Amino acid sequence: MSQERAADVSEAEIAVHWQEEDYVKPSEKFIAQANLTDKRVLERFSLDNFPDCFKEYADLLDWYRPWDITLDTGKPPFWRWFVGGKINASYNCIDRHLAKHKNKTAIHFVPEAEQEAIQHVTYQELYVRVNEVAALLRDFCGLKQGDRVTLHMPMVAELPITMLACARLGVIHSQVFSGFSGKATADRIVDAESHVLITMDGYYRGGQFLDHKQKADVAVSEAKKEGLSVDKVLVWQRHPGRYSSPTPLVEGRDFIVNEVLSGYRHRKIEPVEMPAEDPLFLMYTSGTTGKPKGCQHSTGGYLSYVAGTSKYIQDIHPEDVYWCMADIGWITGHSYIVYGPLALAASSVVFEGLPTYPDAGRPWRIAEELGVNIFHTSPTAIRALRRAGPDEPRKYDHHFKHMTTVGEPIEPAVWRWYYDVVGKGEAVIVDTWWQTENGGFLCSTVPALHPMKPGSAGPAVPGIHPIIYDELGNEIPPRSGRAGNICIQNPWPGGFQTIWRDPDRFVEQYYARYCKDRKSLDWRDWPYMAGDGALQAADGYYRILGRIDDVINVAGHRLGTKEIESASLLVEEVAEAAVVPARDEIKGKVPDLYVSLKPGLAPSGAIRKRVEDSVVHEIGPIARPRRVVIVPDMPKTRSGKIMRRVLRAISNDEDAGDISTLANPEVVDEIRKIKA
Repeated sequence: MSQERAADVSEAEIAVHWQEEDYVKPSEKFIAQANLTDKRVLERFSLDNFPDCFKEYADLLDWYRPWDITLDTGKPPFWRWFVGGKINASYNCIDRHLAKHKNKTAIHFVPEAEQEAIQHVTYQELYVRVNEVAALLRDFCGLKQGDRVTLHMPMVAELPITMLACARLGVIHSQVFSGFSGKATADRIVDAESHVLITMDGYYRGGQFLDHKQKADVAVSEAKKEGLSVDKVLVWQRHPGRYSSPTPLVEGRDFIVNEVLSGYRHRKIEPVEMPAEDPLFLMYTSGTTGKPKGCQHSTGGYLSYVAGTSKYIQDIHPEDVYWCMADIGWITGHSYIVYGPLALAASSVVFEGLPTYPDAGRPWRIAEELGVNIFHTSPTAIRALRRAGPDEPRKYDHHFKHMTTVGEPIEPAVWRWYYDVVGKGEAVIVDTWWQTENGGFLCSTVPALHPMKPGSAGPAVPGIHPIIYDELGNEIPPRSGRAGNICIQNPWPGGFQTIWRDPDRFVEQYYARYCKDRKSLDWRDWPYMAGDGALQAADGYYRILGRIDDVINVAGHRLGTKEIESASLLVEEVAEAAVVPARDEIKGKVPDLYVSLKPGLAPSGAIRKRVEDSVVHEIGPIARPRRVVIVPDMPKTRSGKIMRRVLRAISNDEDAGDISTLANPEVVDEIRKIKA
């Protein structure tokens, strides 16, 4: 949108000044091998063919019994997919591949320490190990279909093995990110009503061996205060045959999985034939405030959607070596490390450590050694690698055909480094947009059909039909370049079914705002509200502008924070940027801009001035930051996400709240001193 147009933006819209980028076309070599090159796919997945179009995804799986109803809309917005069908996720990710692929690697487990050997778990070995763990869970723990079990495990091969063992039994797993505290784990145990906790004694992170077992003791103790007793704590050994935690085992409650398994060697467990609409897992959003939300994902619909999007958007073939550098503790890891790739018989990499440890060349050494040809990570990780080792990828002989980015919008400047340096100009990039609640991708280019555009997520994926509303509920015209709140008009199989034990919150938070008729049984009256700002450009591509909560209303102009951050990253010295709203007596809110610099650079007034000038030049004086604060590092979670709520608290002289989950809590006081 031009700066002249900004004056015409109503207060209900988000002002946008971002220039559209030029297209980058996929190579002929990529197109020649792509899974999806049929341009008629978008017609097949049009609203005219909804919901039966999603049969294409479901047909990628093996079903015990076909479904009777593709989509049951009888109780909006609690959609039920493939009703009447019977299926098992563990069978689809393991058993059905054995005839052709039993000696093929299913999981490459890469320990953090480079001197420790990589483990290559074949599909046959995965089958044996999952069956043994399933037998243990059923016969030793008494777990059965519909029970919940909480996992608090790091990035090790035993995590997907345990998840798939749960799925084999129809037990609902709830994996908690390993970086979360014992108290955070307890909150999720209590909400899920889990009586079994599965954990590990310790693991490696940044060169340190972390005592993980002590968090389990805290979790059990805190859960008991809330009235829930954990009967058994199963502890995997990071080094089989040796208990590595200084925290002692509690007799009668804690059991070493590696030892108990000796009684279940070579046991076989028939997969439970699960109704498609039964839950597969709970995924709790991290929730900085309030009660964590347990997103309940189905078995048949979810697995169909992640298999379909893995095959067609990530272009995964059985012969590919695929590495998603996310954590299985998040939805990306569930969908695109475990269930999607394994449903397609791919080889999936599980990496224990930090991407920048011991140096920024580590990911590219791993990719070279394993022959990784599909790479999937977040803009956060890309920025960190660019900051720590901008020339490192050029030193290694790795070759990606495809690279995914996920988790937040990627700035054009960072996109170009990812494409030119990491991808060596060979790989296609799909810039995906979706959320924990969605199960799988919502917007992305289909890599062989659409050209790429830096900073743009691309069109909606097949079968997804977005609509953009302003604050007042008016539809913003398609392809107008005007921004508002992005919603999805139609249900899709990967969408979560409800919030566990809180259906009212599910309706109110995601559907109530733009619902046309609360009594309607027609899905058209129930658009899903994502909570993100977005615009659709004239070419049909969507640009995601960040959370609606992060939109800063400056004197009536609603500015998206992502646009301001992207403008600051055009300054050569800047590695990372974060914008937060600060209170202002006259304008209401103004942007405070925090930036960190590339290694070896010292803060200076000249850099601050260049950052401020870049924002004014790219957007206009209305977006001028109140202050540019150069920080030694951003407050980050263990997964590398910048905690903007902490920066917001600092800008507004408020208490930062619980910072125990930060990877670098000490930086909070440093930033306060700098800002003061």
